[in-house]
Amino acid sequence: MNRIDAYAPARVGSGNFTVVPARHPWRWLAGLGLTAIILLLVVSAVTNPRFGWDKVARYFRDVTIVNGIGITLFLTVVCMAVGIGLGVLLAVMQLSPNPVASAFAGGYVTIFRGTPVLVQLLVWFNLSALYPEISFGIPGVNLDANQLITPLTAAILGLGLNEAAYMSEIVRAGIQSIDHGQTEAAGALGMPRILTLTRVVLPQAMRVIIPPTGNEFIGMLKTTSLVSVLAVPDLLYSAQIIYSKNLQVIPLLIVASLWYIIVTTVFTIGQGYLERRFSRGSSRSVPPTALERAAKFFRVHSPLAKGKGKSS
Repeated sequence: MNRIDAYAPARVGSGNFTVVPARHPWRWLAGLGLTAIILLLVVSAVTNPRFGWDKVARYFRDVTIVNGIGITLFLTVVCMAVGIGLGVLLAVMQLSPNPVASAFAGGYVTIFRGTPVLVQLLVWFNLSALYPEISFGIPGVNLDANQLITPLTAAILGLGLNEAAYMSEIVRAGIQSIDHGQTEAAGALGMPRILTLTRVVLPQAMRVIIPPTGNEFIGMLKTTSLVSVLAVPDLLYSAQIIYSKNLQVIPLLIVASLWYIIVTTVFTIGQGYLERRFSRGSSRSVPPTALERAAKFFRVHSPLAKGKGKSS
């Protein structure tokens, strides 16, 4: 055997080797065990009449429930818009060389992240106990706090301002992930700081900001259920109104849960496509879509089997 033959790589499927797929018995046992648990839970849920699946089907498209979904989506979009806008401003202030602006933003984040969002909602709802009249420091302006701070306004203020504290940390991390040389190069070209931030830094930071922002959006959708304590007719409060009359607590809670799952699933799929959009050009492989993941799961032939078939 000459030197070339001694170091020549062997080809799979050429007859020199027999490729045997690795066996994973523990994976099969774990899969069978989990499948058995899932089947037991499904059978228990289907056969237990106390779940009231007929009542779930009856109230699933109830007008009150549908209107509650609209209020929930409205609160989610508005509060996230407030949180993102104010969060970007707070992130810039935290990174500012101005010590007063940096200290203010840091104190805001500390206060709103350190107190429960339910407490913040109740404080905004009872703001009239502290300030019966609101003037905004403008002479001649005296607004009645009870009329100005409605339950819906208190919900938007409580959820939006709380979300701004978390979004500021996400945006700050995204800005700091960009190499400082980008900012220096923009400054060398004479670009002002605002233009550098909006045209150079933030577009590159979006691929870092988008995934956690999507998670915050989905979290906000579920956090809106807390506004039921303020009697805002969201999805959960609408279900509570119905079961307070007919006493069908479990079926109505199942209806609310199913709608939350449906809406969050839709937003999760949209988040995946948005991540793909901002991942282009930054990595060789973009995150797979839901359809691509499903196709991969149900794929029959493995890449090794395909390669072996071609070489044989």
